[in-house]
Amino acid sequence: MGKVWLVGAGPSDPGLMTLKGKKVLEQAEVVVYDALVSAAVLAMIPDSAEAIFVGKRSGNHPVPQDQINQILLEKAKQGKRVVRLKGGDPFLFGRGGEELELLSAHKVPFEVVPGITSALSVPAYNGIPVTHRDYCSSVHIITAHSKKGGELKINFPALCALEGTLVFLMGVSTMDQTCSGLLQAGMDPATPAAILQEGTSANQRRVVATVADLPQKAREAGIQSPAVLIVGKVCTLSQTLSWTQNRPLDKVRVVVTRPKTLASRMTSQLYALGAEVIELPAIQLAPYRDNPALEEAVSQLDCYQWVAFTSIEGVRVFFDFLRERRVDLRGLSKLRFAAIGPGTRRELESRGIFADLMPDSYYARDLGEALAAQMQPGERVLLPRAKIGSPELTAVLREHGIEFTDVALYDTLYACHNSAAVQKLIEKGKVSCVTFTSASTVRGFAGAMGGCDLHHLLAACIGEKTAQAAREAGMQVIVSQKATIDSLCELIVQNADRLRL
Repeated sequence: MGKVWLVGAGPSDPGLMTLKGKKVLEQAEVVVYDALVSAAVLAMIPDSAEAIFVGKRSGNHPVPQDQINQILLEKAKQGKRVVRLKGGDPFLFGRGGEELELLSAHKVPFEVVPGITSALSVPAYNGIPVTHRDYCSSVHIITAHSKKGGELKINFPALCALEGTLVFLMGVSTMDQTCSGLLQAGMDPATPAAILQEGTSANQRRVVATVADLPQKAREAGIQSPAVLIVGKVCTLSQTLSWTQNRPLDKVRVVVTRPKTLASRMTSQLYALGAEVIELPAIQLAPYRDNPALEEAVSQLDCYQWVAFTSIEGVRVFFDFLRERRVDLRGLSKLRFAAIGPGTRRELESRGIFADLMPDSYYARDLGEALAAQMQPGERVLLPRAKIGSPELTAVLREHGIEFTDVALYDTLYACHNSAAVQKLIEKGKVSCVTFTSASTVRGFAGAMGGCDLHHLLAACIGEKTAQAAREAGMQVIVSQKATIDSLCELIVQNADRLRL
């Protein structure tokens, strides 16, 4: 027997998913997810997991609830680790209890991982505290969803008597009914109210008005689902306490295509600047399990005076290989080390090695020229790098008569999983830009997008070769001044105004 975890994915911002939810998701074999789970959270699904979309939106249930329940049961009976991933919190108008009842009846083990509900997080991201000592002492969460064409079953007089903040979920389609119901029950027409669309995402929007005029102002602003409706005096604080728009990359959605092992630093920087970041690795770096060429080179390290690294992954694979073979690092004391750029240099330093050489410009040709200027006649250099390493490095070394051994450590595979959600965002014009750090990431990404029109998509690129690959794929291009992650992030900040959704 397998097991089911009912996991709340939070509102949209992947940073609001709980640590336990993230850990459970990373270990899943099957993920059954809803339409309100953001693309950034879907990117956390393991490549090896079976992802099953059972999306439901108001009035549109392509997979009936009883069928969803059955999917969970059947997958668990197959011995799978199943994650039922739901937007917000699964027990707050999420029908999570119904799904677990069937599992309980069949004695299938399950756990519940609560999520951060949009009822609290979306107002918070819009500067609205749902409680405040000077305004109210209670908050009430109500579903404003009704059966298609049906009346709302809400006791409006009771809500008005509570004098607390009212939070209506799924409230766009029934906003007129909700506001008129409150007014008919005696609520002051001047009571502040707000409608908050796609809260915590780069597409977040808000309209603040009164109960009397909110429906009209929301229509004028083109507010759509999903959205949260707030009624209460606390809505007047939205301008004073609003904070998200103060971030440099507010309303900017960035897709990061670096391999999973390398994406975290860029993701962290962009996220800290306020961007919504979706990690969509376009390539996978696959180290060779058996590597006779590297075995031979390591056994003859005395023949080399230099080791030059052209990537972070190259450093990792090389030193992991030494550790697995129990090669003592003291045996490297006569070698000098070169790094192509700051990231590679930092990775070397994490292994206790400080680079002797790094070129001023972080490209293969520049590394070759820097080595040629430093190396003495008769010296040899070992180049542990990717199988598809730049030919410019070896061409420069040949020009200067420098002996080298070029050893392939890993292959670059085009692998872009869980890309459907990103493709939909691109088709709707809801991606600000995609970052590329190599031509291979461009090719992997473009291949995964299938027939999607990329002509209106902006590519933020490191290096002219990467930019050229993006142009050939039909994308518009901006290029960082330096071949570094810091420079690429600065480029996005510099273009923030044109990138805002």
